[in-house]
Amino acid sequence: MKFFAILPAVAFLATPAIASPYVNVENNAGFSGSNFNGHATDFHLGYESGNDVGSYYIQAGPTIFAPDGGEEETKLTGKLGGSIQATDRVSVYGELSASFDDVNDYGTKVGVKYNF
Repeated sequence: MKFFAILPAVAFLATPAIASPYVNVENNAGFSGSNFNGHATDFHLGYESGNDVGSYYIQAGPTIFAPDGGEEETKLTGKLGGSIQATDRVSVYGELSASFDDVNDYGTKVGVKYNF
């Protein structure tokens, strides 16, 4: 049950309005119908910043992968993401994530958000 995502963030953001380190503990569980497949728990340290144009974050740390009925393993993982304010009501966001091991796993997430 390896899945993570990251998208290159808005590296050109100027004059940060917010900038702060953070801790993120996140659990993601997977199911197939009513069958539990397992879960992964991130224990990440991160940094985020942004301004009126957009924002970005980067975080990394250990993740415990616990497949149902399988053996737990811990791997180094990370995420990089951000968003750009396209209009007053529309933003575009993305995330790129990675899990590092003998064979590295990568994932992406992209989307558009409309605020009413």
